[in-house]
Amino acid sequence: MKQPQRLQSAKRWMQKFDGENVIRAYRKRYSVDWLCAIKELKMLGVELDPGYVRQLEQTVEEQFKANRKRKLEKQRADEALEWENKYPDSDENFYSIAGYTSGGMPYGITWEEA
Repeated sequence: MKQPQRLQSAKRWMQKFDGENVIRAYRKRYSVDWLCAIKELKMLGVELDPGYVRQLEQTVEEQFKANRKRKLEKQRADEALEWENKYPDSDENFYSIAGYTSGGMPYGITWEEA
């Protein structure tokens, strides 16, 4: 449902609504996100608790940042895996790893030497 239709429908729905959390109920009924629900309820003239609205906005922002961070980490991991598949005998220091010392340190041709 597009916004104009939602607002028309919501006017009738608001007259019948008798729940406690109007933002959550609006969000579920019309399948919109938190910020859209807040915006449209304000457009309908519904009084909302400013503290609760600020808290929701902050939570949404934190979730957005966490999702973006998770996507970047996955992208970096995918790029590292692709790098390892493309250059199996190399790392960030060595172009080609010839072997490892008894202590476990790699040796070979560095990227600078190559």
